[in-house]
Amino acid sequence: MTTRPPVDALVIGAGVIGLATAITFAEAGHRVLVRTAEPLEQTTSAVAGALWGPWMAEPADRAMTWAAHTLTFLTDLAGRPGTGVRVATGTDVSNVEHEPPEWFSLLRGLRPCHGDELPPGYAHGNRYTAPLVDMPVHLRYLANRLHAAGGEIAVESVDTIEDAADLALLIINCAGLGARNLASDTQLYPVRGQHVVVTNPGITDFLEVDTADSPDLVAIYPHGDHVVLGGTAEPHRWDRTPDPVTAAAILKRCTALDPRLRDAEIIEHRVGLRPTRPQVRLELGQGPSGSIVVHNYGHGGAGVSLSWGCAAKAFTLVSQL
Repeated sequence: MTTRPPVDALVIGAGVIGLATAITFAEAGHRVLVRTAEPLEQTTSAVAGALWGPWMAEPADRAMTWAAHTLTFLTDLAGRPGTGVRVATGTDVSNVEHEPPEWFSLLRGLRPCHGDELPPGYAHGNRYTAPLVDMPVHLRYLANRLHAAGGEIAVESVDTIEDAADLALLIINCAGLGARNLASDTQLYPVRGQHVVVTNPGITDFLEVDTADSPDLVAIYPHGDHVVLGGTAEPHRWDRTPDPVTAAAILKRCTALDPRLRDAEIIEHRVGLRPTRPQVRLELGQGPSGSIVVHNYGHGGAGVSLSWGCAAKAFTLVSQL
């Protein structure tokens, strides 16, 4: 007699991609277990900014669809107590005038900045509204929502797909950078991001600078009583220890944009490794012992922006079998 696996679906990874995917399956009636190598607060998702905007997400046509779905989902969550999501207004500025990416067409209230809306030294910019997510709060909300749907989370790593097949016939690989070993994917690499979290001196609008290909990012993301200041984008750097020199440079760049930050107190330093590859991997595969594998990873810095769209696509792929 064949023994039925203990759950219908095993989701590997408890970042925003894994939790959104797990919730999608659990709320459809599947028995779902999430296995994660690290607690929620130590995932890459926990240290994100996190403003909706699928920068550099490929393939662009599919990413546009996933991002639009996620934008609608997050906008619906905005304002609900405990979700960590709000719809914020802010500015994206640049020294060089250029065509905005296609996904800017999805944004509400998009318009060019007036001259008095630009920080000193910047000649071009756009104003718009988009979901801004306090990630530690949001991850707790997602975990509670999953539990309410009957899903479980276990802080326990999965070393191989073969091990996963002992637990479920449906394996959903949302392991982020861990998929490099789990799926033997040498195209996957880290892009290190460092943020500084400070007390909020009264900032309500977000501010981003288009820094092109520079590893030194400039972003100000207000979340009520604190502000997340960014940041960096350092390819192939694996170190998760906060660098004090980098932190000082982040503070200097952000304070130049908004002098109110001069008197802000540092609350914490955050470092995460964005799981990056040339294209998001979202596809079906065949696993051992008759199992089905869905790969859903490689979202780089766009995990929050693509999460619910990719979760819906993963569910569709399985439903079509």
